[in-house]
Amino acid sequence: MIKKEIAIGFAVGVIANIFGSLLYILLFFGLGIVETLKEAHKAGHFGSILALGALLNLFAFFGFLKIKRDHRAKGVLLATICTAIIILIYKVFLV
Repeated sequence: MIKKEIAIGFAVGVIANIFGSLLYILLFFGLGIVETLKEAHKAGHFGSILALGALLNLFAFFGFLKIKRDHRAKGVLLATICTAIIILIYKVFLV
């Protein structure tokens, strides 16, 4: 039962990160999504877009804590840590 709750929180964290990244791209860039991601990769800003997208995980994390869903909050935290590791790998090895 606990693993299911953590998996739900992880899924919410990943979806919130994707939605936050897309929202950031659509609000602050005049290009389309694919073009913006290509330009961000060329300029080395892809990790920054992922990091700004992860800001929505804060709302999910504290929302789960507020409604006493601690295991789901752990899943969101795990998704955020995975995002941080992906950004680290991208910055160290791919840029």
